[in-house]
Amino acid sequence: MQDARRADIQAKKSKLEELRKLRKAREDSKKTSGTSSPAPVPRKEVDVIVDGILGRGPGSRLSDVGAGDASPSRPSTPATSGFPFPPLLGRCSLGVSGSRTSDASSDGLAADGNVPPPPQITLDLVEVEQELFELPQKQRVIYNKGTQTKAEVATEPIGPSEYDIRQQILQEQEAERERIRLETELEEQAHRLDKEIENEIRVLTEEERLSIFIAPDFLDFVEQSSKIIQRALSDGYDYTRDYSIGAEVNSDDIEGKRVKCVCVFSDDRVTKNRSITDVDWSQKYPELSVASYNKNPAALNEPDGIVTVWNLHLVERPEFVFHSQSDVLSVSFSPFHPNLVFGGSYSGQILLWDTRSKHLPILKTPLSAAGHTHPVYTMQMVGTQNAHNLITGSTDGMVCSWLIDMLAQPQETLELVHTGHNKTDEVSVTALNFPDNEATTFWVGTEEGNVYQANRYDRAGAKAGLNQYDVYKGHAGPVTGLDFHPSVGPVDFSDLFLTSSVDWTTKLWRTKSAAKPSTSAHTISPLYSFEEADDYVYDVKWHPSHPAMFGSVDGSGRFDLWNLNADAEVFVADTAIPLVSTMIGGGKAINKLAWEGKEGRRVGLGTSDGKFHVYDIGDMATPRESEWIDLQRSLATLELGANRKNR
Repeated sequence: MQDARRADIQAKKSKLEELRKLRKAREDSKKTSGTSSPAPVPRKEVDVIVDGILGRGPGSRLSDVGAGDASPSRPSTPATSGFPFPPLLGRCSLGVSGSRTSDASSDGLAADGNVPPPPQITLDLVEVEQELFELPQKQRVIYNKGTQTKAEVATEPIGPSEYDIRQQILQEQEAERERIRLETELEEQAHRLDKEIENEIRVLTEEERLSIFIAPDFLDFVEQSSKIIQRALSDGYDYTRDYSIGAEVNSDDIEGKRVKCVCVFSDDRVTKNRSITDVDWSQKYPELSVASYNKNPAALNEPDGIVTVWNLHLVERPEFVFHSQSDVLSVSFSPFHPNLVFGGSYSGQILLWDTRSKHLPILKTPLSAAGHTHPVYTMQMVGTQNAHNLITGSTDGMVCSWLIDMLAQPQETLELVHTGHNKTDEVSVTALNFPDNEATTFWVGTEEGNVYQANRYDRAGAKAGLNQYDVYKGHAGPVTGLDFHPSVGPVDFSDLFLTSSVDWTTKLWRTKSAAKPSTSAHTISPLYSFEEADDYVYDVKWHPSHPAMFGSVDGSGRFDLWNLNADAEVFVADTAIPLVSTMIGGGKAINKLAWEGKEGRRVGLGTSDGKFHVYDIGDMATPRESEWIDLQRSLATLELGANRKNR
């Protein structure tokens, strides 16, 4: 609407400018000619002008030609009837030497009664010999025997007739009237356009400006436009770089053993006094990432939970901000719908936001016993594009399956209980993960430190629920992270998974075959325990493309990058050392990490002070072709060392 109004004003201004140019051109032409346009002449005056040109008395017409019987007897005697000279011409051509009376009533026009007889005029005449008319000589046509065609006779041009002169004068008068009318219309139109433009660009009052500033359409326009400008300004590309000059090669880049900070996302207006509880990357748009935050204790009027979507090309502020009535503990982009963001809250609600909508969730689960009633620390989307579900787990031992378009109640509920517990049978779920290409069998990490296998449905040899016999025991504290190996490359390692715990360790496990469950109590030990951390290990994730690489974060602000193919024998003989260890955020605890899924070069790290760090690991993200074979050898070495320790 604003664009149409602006275009209308511009068109009116252009038209008004054209009218002013035309008026100025007409005024200049009048000044140059030095004469003004004549006013319209009445028809009676036109008749007088025509009679004067033709040299006849007033009232004479073309039908009166030859009506008089008098003709000049000699050239020196003026005629008293027919075509008399105008009085002014008579006075100019005759001298004062004699007197003669001229009777103007001899024309016979007074008998009509229409034209009054002219007054008696006494003229002093003198005899002057003057040829008044040049009569053309009669041309002799001579016949020549040698000429068989008629010779063209040259005739003198005949002047315009009375009718032609009359029509020409009428046309000129009509054209003049039309010009005056057009000028009047243009002046009125120009005045009207001046009034319209003055009304449209008038100065707004303070109330009118305030009403515009708070209008939703205006706010949306400013929000969207400022994002576009800030994206362009945040582009870190060096436009003045000279590629003809060789750059010095950094020794650290040659080694390939360093990580580089890309950017740090933070906005005090939104994330101040908040901690990041979970992070994730968009699978559709690799530049977008999402982070969830807990409550700000210093701001009682702000929403308890916040979810922000960050853009690598917009560092100063988040791309989207979503609100929640409770702390958001887990967050995830939908892999099948890039506009949807899911969140699990401290109150047990599952929330769904849409980037095409406003700050509030478009769908959320009710606060009822049908779903979760305890904090939801973990969630995962499983299935395919046409058939997928959101699986969520809470600390009350409840695992729910949801359809994304119907969050009123869960599609399936599964209560995880273990009869071997002393005080209560329920299992408090803190971490949950499905192996790749698996939608029914999953593993959960618990507050007690054990890891269990569970099934969504009854299957051959196993019932739905928790496997009561196979217990993955190794941690001495609650499990904070659990992640299965991605099934990429020529060798399938999807039976490997990693766990992190508050016992300062990260452990590598191999799953027992789900097709052959144990019929009696069976404890499964980890393949290897990474004990290099000096604080709680809050999260661990496999690299999406490198088979032997994974990352872990701890409470001291350290990000460790591990490679199982690097000196596997050292892992067995002594304490493992990470490939790269980097301190992030000045020693603030790193709560979560997430790898960018397409290239795996960038990793997102969420800290306890509400800052989202993005790091680039460079060429370390690109695996060699032999990495999968090397990992098989490394795993064999680790299993051999684990068997020796168990003896």
